[in-house]
Amino acid sequence: MSTSTNPSYAESRETTEGRVFTVTGGDWDSVVSGHDPINDERIVVNMGPQHPSTHGVLRLILELEGETVREARAVVGYLHTGIEKNIEYRNWVQGSTFVTRMDYLSPLFNETAYSLAVEKLLGITDEITERATTIRVLMMELNRISSHLVWIATTAMELGAVNVMLYGFREREYVLDIFEMITGLRMNMAYVRPGGVAQDVPDEAIVKIREFLKLLPKKLKEYEDMLSGQPIWTERTKNVAVLDVTGCVALGVTGPVLRSAGLAWDIRKTMPYCGYENYEFAVPTTETGDVWGRYLVRMAEMRESLKIVEQALDRLRPGPIMVADKKIAWPAQLAIGVDGMGNSLEHVAKIMGQSMESLIHHFKLVTEGFRVPPGQVYVGIESPRGELGVHAVSDGGTRPYRVHYREPSFVNLQALPAMAEGGLIADVIAGGASLDPVMGGCDR
Repeated sequence: MSTSTNPSYAESRETTEGRVFTVTGGDWDSVVSGHDPINDERIVVNMGPQHPSTHGVLRLILELEGETVREARAVVGYLHTGIEKNIEYRNWVQGSTFVTRMDYLSPLFNETAYSLAVEKLLGITDEITERATTIRVLMMELNRISSHLVWIATTAMELGAVNVMLYGFREREYVLDIFEMITGLRMNMAYVRPGGVAQDVPDEAIVKIREFLKLLPKKLKEYEDMLSGQPIWTERTKNVAVLDVTGCVALGVTGPVLRSAGLAWDIRKTMPYCGYENYEFAVPTTETGDVWGRYLVRMAEMRESLKIVEQALDRLRPGPIMVADKKIAWPAQLAIGVDGMGNSLEHVAKIMGQSMESLIHHFKLVTEGFRVPPGQVYVGIESPRGELGVHAVSDGGTRPYRVHYREPSFVNLQALPAMAEGGLIADVIAGGASLDPVMGGCDR
């Protein structure tokens, strides 16, 4: 063995066999003085995929030094359903029944983005009726509120405020009751379809929505009274999991996380769709870029969504809810049978009583589906978690050639290591929750 310099811990001499070191004992105190056996020992902890605070089946691999996170890695894919691939084996309308199950907290956004992409491929964007477009806005904003209510409920629970969790889900139930009145289902409705929506909004649902508009502002005030001045809540959220606007842009982070860092980027304003340019609403922002700022932004967004819902109700004029082109329009007024399921006998008799050509056309439309001209499009909308984009490709057939989602939960999770590393393990919970990831959308 040969070295150019003598190490400080041993004397050496040259021999015919090479350099020989003479290692002797030293003072134990001086040997260990530069080493802290506790702080220098790093352990690896798996947080998830079963951990209740990982928002479903997210796995975080944390390398800890004491209670400080030195390295964080997110592992996704445990909830993979193959939805994007499955769509390739269904017709264009059936795709709605798949995409609605991706981000299961905001199914109406999944459906609307998909339908807008299909309509753009068909070239019928301007033919969508005013009532159908208004209903889409109405339903999406109610869905934004219900999604944010789940966020405030689960995040508060993870930081110890179980009462807010109970109240948040209580108010969400009110929204889901409205969805059930309109669509027949609480979640995964496949309500928004290419060409319009499946059913019209009944009068009793309008009454319930107006009741909700009066109820929720009082409840939001109660949440803030319980949280905003609470010492534990402020200690666990202020200056925790900070990500500034430069970091957000570099990582592609959008939605409330980006707006909490000060950038008022909201696709409803910057690249309007569904007539959002005709609605009056603000884009809430903060400058803190921390968990506290994300809390303030989402609370403010729920109030802005209430404004949009009220305007949508006022704009709801009588009219058709599906495009006029019968080669595209699925039956949109399906009368329910006396058992609450299936179609009524009157509706069946009406279809069967039409001409044979109409019956054949209806059968072909439902079983085979309509053809979509070849091409590819990208459509982005503002979901509760950020930019939800759809890249749809058609080869001219009755089934999608490819549908790929730009899912904000998946993209925003990139920010977790940047937010967590250097902080405490307890703050990983708060930081991860503040991203509001939904793993059904992330993995899809």
